[in-house]
Amino acid sequence: MKKLLASLPARLIIGVVVGIALGLFCVDRWMFGMEVGSMIMQVILTLKTLMGSLISFCVPLIIIGFIAPSITRLQSNASRMLGLALLLAYTSSVCAALMSMGAGYLIIPNLSIQPATDGLRDLPELLFNLEIAPIMSVMSALVFSVLIGLAATWTRARTVIEILDEFQKIVLATVTKIVIPILPFFIAGTFCSLAYEGSITRQLPVFLIVILIVIVGHFIWMTLLYALAGLYSGKNPWEVVRHYGPAYLTAVGTMSSAATLAVALRCAKKSSVLRQDMTDFGIPLFANIHLCGSVLTEVFFVMTVSKILYGHLPSLGTMVLFCILLGIFAVGAPGVPGGTVMASLGLIMSVVGFLDDGTALMLTIFALQDSFGTACNVTGDGALTLMLTGYAEKHSIPETKGQLL
Repeated sequence: MKKLLASLPARLIIGVVVGIALGLFCVDRWMFGMEVGSMIMQVILTLKTLMGSLISFCVPLIIIGFIAPSITRLQSNASRMLGLALLLAYTSSVCAALMSMGAGYLIIPNLSIQPATDGLRDLPELLFNLEIAPIMSVMSALVFSVLIGLAATWTRARTVIEILDEFQKIVLATVTKIVIPILPFFIAGTFCSLAYEGSITRQLPVFLIVILIVIVGHFIWMTLLYALAGLYSGKNPWEVVRHYGPAYLTAVGTMSSAATLAVALRCAKKSSVLRQDMTDFGIPLFANIHLCGSVLTEVFFVMTVSKILYGHLPSLGTMVLFCILLGIFAVGAPGVPGGTVMASLGLIMSVVGFLDDGTALMLTIFALQDSFGTACNVTGDGALTLMLTGYAEKHSIPETKGQLL
């Protein structure tokens, strides 16, 4: 029992339960003439913000520490594997979007959904805000990793390659000793704030039926991805999926592919069918360019909001164009909470024709399920990494040995 409670999945679940219970407890809680609930929330939100800043600071370091050394180990195959990864991520996102579009035309006309306009409870101000700014943005870290890795490979810069290998060891120690231990507390703070402001008890029931449909779509798409990966690689995809429980739960709590990266790497490395060099290369890369769950969600919600506010679904031509362009935006979207919908707001307004009310409702309903879309993104990365493994073995690309979490 003690060993079970010490495991990461158990700690994550405990964090969710404790966070929700504490958030509900703090609502309108008064003692000795003082609103102690608000005071408790101030402390929790301050700690949550501090931990979130620390995790965000580490994310670019994790990306550089894994992607750049992994590219150098691929040597002459680096450019080819990078191109394949981009193609897989874009294809998965676009196909998920098109599947969601088809489901939208079949299901949404038969639903009777009313929007909720009630506001949420205001969160108290932070006691203080100590912002720990990352050394660079996630996208800058991704581009830097790719460029430095490819350039070091092309020029055979041994010193740089050795430095990148040493840097990866430093990042591994940071992840193991700092990032993973604080994740359960960060997740508890996230769910505590959601429960306190009323997202869980007030808004979620309004869109529950739509969210449930989308979640089912997530699992259908993940099943399809892993089935295709298993057929192509000739390996059992269950040997990848069965290790992804902690990553899925972490993604639900953090609502960020980037913040879940450390746990996703640890889960993928436990699989006996994924090559370690493909894992070191693919998982950090896909965490930032493969957002199939978020894209699937956004397409269905765009159609739902259009029906709610404007009384009709967008035309087929409009939605096909939206899906194709959204796949490009997803590749460039940051792997942070709401990154996909924020990056594509211009697309929603220009292609679909949403006004301010449409974008506001879109942001609200997307935020309610963002955690599940992120979990789909993260879990789907394992399938694409399995495809990379299959490709490397079919084309006799030698395996390079890296560091293990």
